[in-house]
Amino acid sequence: MLTAALALVALPGLAGSRAPSPAEPIPASAFQSFDIPAGGSRSTRSIEPLDAADEAAGSLTATTVIVERAIAPRPVPTERTQVRQPETDPNSVRKPPLYTLTGYATFYDSGTTAMRLPRGTVVVICGDGGCIQRVVTDYGPQKEIRIVDLYRPDFFKICGCPSFSGTTKVTVSVY
Repeated sequence: MLTAALALVALPGLAGSRAPSPAEPIPASAFQSFDIPAGGSRSTRSIEPLDAADEAAGSLTATTVIVERAIAPRPVPTERTQVRQPETDPNSVRKPPLYTLTGYATFYDSGTTAMRLPRGTVVVICGDGGCIQRVVTDYGPQKEIRIVDLYRPDFFKICGCPSFSGTTKVTVSVY
């Protein structure tokens, strides 16, 4: 019984110990015409070589793009959807935040607001150029001094800095 158990444990390691050999295309010269005797009263059938219409027009490379004809590629959003907000009363006051964070913000082009907070958390991010309210949609950054990654247009709304800047100091109010 012990021998059978050891054989079952050792067999997968031995069977999969070889590295797979790379797949190589079969050269066209390997295919030849030949006759198949049909037998008795039947005629002989012949298989001819492939004609030029079956040859490939090119080859695939690492940069080849394959698109299905029946499905059109979906357009990628280039900016946030603008929502018309109702006017607020000048006497209204925002509720106090749970807490605030101060640090640096960076940008990237994925269209999300990334923080080390649960997705769905409402935050107000303020910088030298103004404030924006966003919902956390991604988990990010891991550095202590960098507290939020913003979508590029959002970053430059609150930054108040030239377009070549990579970071800006911000205060994030968590609600």
